[in-house]
Amino acid sequence: MPENAEPQQPTGPTRPDGPSQPKVRHLDAHTLRGLAHPLRMRLLAALRHNGPATASQLAERLGESSGATSYHLRQLAAHGFVEDAPEHGKGRERWWQAAHEGTAFDETLTRDADPATRSAAEVFLHEIATIHAQEMNTYLGSSHTWSTEWRQGADLSDFTLQLTSGQAHELIHKMHDLINSYRDLGPEEGTETVRFHTHVFPRASG
Repeated sequence: MPENAEPQQPTGPTRPDGPSQPKVRHLDAHTLRGLAHPLRMRLLAALRHNGPATASQLAERLGESSGATSYHLRQLAAHGFVEDAPEHGKGRERWWQAAHEGTAFDETLTRDADPATRSAAEVFLHEIATIHAQEMNTYLGSSHTWSTEWRQGADLSDFTLQLTSGQAHELIHKMHDLINSYRDLGPEEGTETVRFHTHVFPRASG
């Protein structure tokens, strides 16, 4: 989110008859504070989406200095989010890769006793929302360059339902299972990288 987001809701174990699950890093208070920085989250997302890269390559891609990307990559590595990409490390520059496909966020972190953890949770969640908005705006600004078939394959919808918290939780996991079931499909002609965003939240009446 990340992966993004990457997946943000906790994922359950893979069922023998269920869809494949991505390799996900579950955040705790310590690792959350190590990740909750806008540039670190963008670096991690870039490595997850585009594969291994050097600090210089990421700096050019993200419009940052190589000093900044190098520093924040080392911080991500210290917290276990990124690691060396040995098959790419042939030159003098260090190549990095994401250590996991996604990140799982526990909402109890927003109510942690430590104010620093609560602040990091707020930064993390707001940055996820910002990234999602940026990705959608980027697509809308370039949608005319995609084929009719792909424009019909995109979606921008919202729904309002009357649910209990338990029903909402159940629906979230059903959606995640359905999306993850498509991970098992083999590549074929016409395949593109597709991003899915899911936002579920209660809305006050009135």
